[in-house]
Amino acid sequence: MAALIQANPTALALKAKLFRGFADRSRLAILESLREGPRTVGEIVQATGLSQPNVSNHLQCLWDCGLVQRERDGRFVRYRLTDPRVDALLGLADRILAEVARGVYQCTRYAEQEDAP
Repeated sequence: MAALIQANPTALALKAKLFRGFADRSRLAILESLREGPRTVGEIVQATGLSQPNVSNHLQCLWDCGLVQRERDGRFVRYRLTDPRVDALLGLADRILAEVARGVYQCTRYAEQEDAP
């Protein structure tokens, strides 16, 4: 009989909080756009189609959580992924989805409000 492994509730809560950063479509679109390299808010707006206030709000959240860094470049601020493992995680998600996308698409338990009929 396998021993029951009890996960550390604090570690699980922290990991769930990290994944909430990736779960929001706007934040995910921003992170995906930054996989191509550093960008200004205007460049992120253009790449994602999100509004400037929306991008700025989510960038602040991503910065607070340590997922992006910002650097002044003259009168602009450029944002970039803090860690190359964020890019690797997003790439791994792409590879997993390539294999299980149908199941994820059909899953009703995790349907988002805008996905619901």
